[in-house]
Amino acid sequence: MDTLPAVRARGITKCFGEVVALDGVELEVAQGRIHGLAGPNGAGKTTLLGLLLGLALPDSGRLEILGAPVEKALAGPDGVAGFVDGPGLYPSLTARQNLAALAGLRGQDARTAGIDDVLDQVGLTDVADDRTRGFSLGMRQRLGLAAALLTRPRLLVLDEPANGLDPVGTRHVRRVLTRLAAEGTSVVLSTHRMDDLDALCSEVTILATGRVVFSGPLNELAAGNRELDHRLRTSDPETARKLAAEAPGIRVVEDTGVRHDPEVAVVRGSVPALDELVATVVRSGIAVRELTPVVPPLEAAFLALTEQQETGG
Repeated sequence: MDTLPAVRARGITKCFGEVVALDGVELEVAQGRIHGLAGPNGAGKTTLLGLLLGLALPDSGRLEILGAPVEKALAGPDGVAGFVDGPGLYPSLTARQNLAALAGLRGQDARTAGIDDVLDQVGLTDVADDRTRGFSLGMRQRLGLAAALLTRPRLLVLDEPANGLDPVGTRHVRRVLTRLAAEGTSVVLSTHRMDDLDALCSEVTILATGRVVFSGPLNELAAGNRELDHRLRTSDPETARKLAAEAPGIRVVEDTGVRHDPEVAVVRGSVPALDELVATVVRSGIAVRELTPVVPPLEAAFLALTEQQETGG
C-alpha cells in the first residue's frame, strides 16, 4: 500500500507585494483523512488552498501533492479537485447542464460521467433541472462539490463547503466527505465552524497571520489542562456556589452574563478540578442538572491559539 502523504508542505512562503500571506507553513495530510484548516479571516487559508489546487506557486519551500512536486502554476497534478472562494457556475444553465458543461471541458462524455449519481450524493436531484441563478449559497456549494466529484479525485480541496448549508445540506455534505475518506480519498477543507471540525476531521491545522499555530490530531487540540468556564446548574444553587468557592482549582466567575439566572453558577477550572467538584456536590446530596462549557473546548482552544499569535504572545 502506498503510504506517501497526499500533501506534504515544507517551509511554504507566499507573499503578495509586501503582504506575507504564508510564512514557513508546514503541512502533512495523510491518505484517506479529512484534514481541517481553520483560522481567522486573513490567516492564509485560501492562499494555501489555492496552492494545493495549483492556482499559484509558493515563493519558497517545497510542496508535494500525491507524491509529485508542484513546479508549475495552473497545472495541478492529476487526481486533485475542489474550489476556493466558492464554485464558479453558469447562472443561465441548470445544475445538470452545468455539470455536463464541466464534464465536456474535461473531455468526459456527459452521458457516462455520472452526473445523476453525484447530484444524488449531494442531495440536488430534485433541483437538477433548475437554473442555478436561483440557487441559494448552500445549494451552490453542494453543486460545486458535485462538480469536484465528477473527476473521482484522490485529493479533494474545499473552501468553506458548509457555508450557507441548512441542516439537510450539512448532512448530505458530511455523508459524502465521510464516505470519500473511507474509500481512500484525502480531503482538505477550510472552515470557520468548530462543529464541522468535530464531526468530520481527524486532524486540523490552525493558521494565524500566515503561520501554523497548531497542527495535529483534533483530540489533542481540545485536550489539555486549560481552564474553561462551565455553567453549573443544580438543585441547590446557593450551596453549590459555596462548595465551588471552597473547591481547590475552582473559581466562581461572577461577571458572566448569566447572573439573571439564579439557578446557574459559572465556574472556572481544569477538567480534573471540575470532575472533583461534581463529585463533591453529589456527595452533598445536591443534584447536578447541567455542567456545560460556556465556550466549547474546540472553540476555546482555537481562540486561545489565534489570539495569542495576533497579540504576539
